[in-house]
Amino acid sequence: MSPVIQWYPGHIAKAERALQEQLKLVDVILEVRDARIPLASCHPHMGQWAKGKQRLLVLNRVDMIQEGDRQRWLQWFMAQNETPFFTNAQRGQGVRLLQQAARNAGRTINQRRQQRGMQARAVRAVVLGFPNVGKSALINRLLQQRVAESAARPGVTRQLRWIRISPTLELLDTPGVLPPNLKDQQAAIKLAICDDIGQAAYDPCRIAPELVVLLKHLQQEQRLADRYDLALGDHSGEGYLYDLAQKRYQGNLERAARQLLQDYRRGQLGAIALEQPPQNS
Repeated sequence: MSPVIQWYPGHIAKAERALQEQLKLVDVILEVRDARIPLASCHPHMGQWAKGKQRLLVLNRVDMIQEGDRQRWLQWFMAQNETPFFTNAQRGQGVRLLQQAARNAGRTINQRRQQRGMQARAVRAVVLGFPNVGKSALINRLLQQRVAESAARPGVTRQLRWIRISPTLELLDTPGVLPPNLKDQQAAIKLAICDDIGQAAYDPCRIAPELVVLLKHLQQEQRLADRYDLALGDHSGEGYLYDLAQKRYQGNLERAARQLLQDYRRGQLGAIALEQPPQNS
């Protein structure tokens, strides 16, 4: 069976090569993940990129999950000795705390520089994450102006560039960087459901049923019945999509699939986290 998700655009391959060079200049990494899928949206190369650098973990789109989910993830990450920053970059929620943490990281770095007899300088940070997790929107909030191009689709940022946040902080804006091979197809499916990879990477008629299955696994199938007046019952994901297409879209499977995915992404099914913290870790 062929992979469900396959996508590695040329501009991202080029950007990753350039990123490897720029990372040599970086002091702090702002790692942005999707709060709906905190594990699936962790880039497999992040440990390698962050080696020897300070890293701040940002879980963006906190408005798309329930408060109970936020608390569970906070407790889980703190048990891993990590303090995540929950943000809604579009509205600015949580950004001030993140900005303060970046400044504190900068002060620590410059104190070390001065102890070694070096001059203080602007701290260089980089914003990293999968496409469309909200990196550019976050940068615009940090700047309090629209400098980084931002849009609700993957692949808008196409090249690396340094942006001066303040006299003490510079940010490197990067395209969302995908690994060369999306080996974990379950994680890749979640990325596709959340629109965190480009739509050229997948067939919505294969991804929408996966969303239905996930909602059933999370005991959220009532959201489907409330939205579409169509209970899941004993349907498979494919069976539900077929019946939804017959009921609402004159049998058009692709239209039904795209609408189902869009409704989830826009919160029309409610705020639903697609991942819960692992139980045994």
